[in-house]
Amino acid sequence: MSTYTITRRLPDDAQAAALRDDALNGLTSTPKWLPPKWFYDAQGSELFEEITRLPEYYPTRAEREILDARAKEIADQTRAHTLIELGSGSSEKTRLLIDALRATGTLRQYTPVDVSESALRQAGEALVATYPELDVHALVADFSTPLGLAETPGPALLAFLGGTLGNLLPAERAGFLASLRGQLRPGDALLLGTDLVKDEPTLVAAYDDGAGVTAAFNKNVLSVLNRELGADFDPDAFDHVALWDPVHDWIEMRLRARHSHTVKIPALDLAVSFDSGEDLRTEVSAKFRRPTITEELTRAGFTLRHWWTDTAGRYALSLSTPT
Repeated sequence: MSTYTITRRLPDDAQAAALRDDALNGLTSTPKWLPPKWFYDAQGSELFEEITRLPEYYPTRAEREILDARAKEIADQTRAHTLIELGSGSSEKTRLLIDALRATGTLRQYTPVDVSESALRQAGEALVATYPELDVHALVADFSTPLGLAETPGPALLAFLGGTLGNLLPAERAGFLASLRGQLRPGDALLLGTDLVKDEPTLVAAYDDGAGVTAAFNKNVLSVLNRELGADFDPDAFDHVALWDPVHDWIEMRLRARHSHTVKIPALDLAVSFDSGEDLRTEVSAKFRRPTITEELTRAGFTLRHWWTDTAGRYALSLSTPT
């Protein structure tokens, strides 16, 4: 009989405090910025699920294609007793890995990690109903901090899917990968999803769809600030912008002020002025080449063992082990 438990590693007020800090730091910087994690309230999560079904947004389909084709190989290579997923969300794609690892007879525990307790509960209840012999131990945690993986049955397969690594700036990525390496044990492995560099029109379209869903998703961060911090942002005062930066190999999503105005944020005792045409950067999404990600993994203390792409070569999953 399966067990389902949730461990909270975040204080109850951690998210509220982090939002205040990020808003204060980002909105008083030049240029202004906000981190993309604040897109994902309930409305933002629904919008992102809609984005993943858009014809322009290929990463979700490409990653699913690889998992469909390679999950058995991944399971055979790792024979993991514990599957840990960072930023697990609904855990839908992860079922392919769970099925493959169960077929090897090795999987004992699934550990989804997310900052949203409600998302973990919903996904966890669905999983234990589907897999009555699987133990699910969810962690309410920020995956950028140590997770206490030594407590899990090894060997472990640590999955970081969805291309989320690209949301970190280079120095942040280096620190994050090194932190993961420090938590893994001999025999553990890292399964990493990375979006690949490709032609500019395809990349920009994935972040600026014709239906305007990504624009609504981008502007949703302003609604989060309005609700949580009492701000008076007018989403209609900003345009959604997606730009490809070929120097850094990343997409930037921005909100561009349509006219000069000032926004008040009572919770921060802050007034933020925007000039007409001024940008607020809300996301960086780095794209990778195989030599680049190999070098970054090597510097962090990993050895890249396997590299798989979808048939169109748009997206990659890599399997690495601690050096």
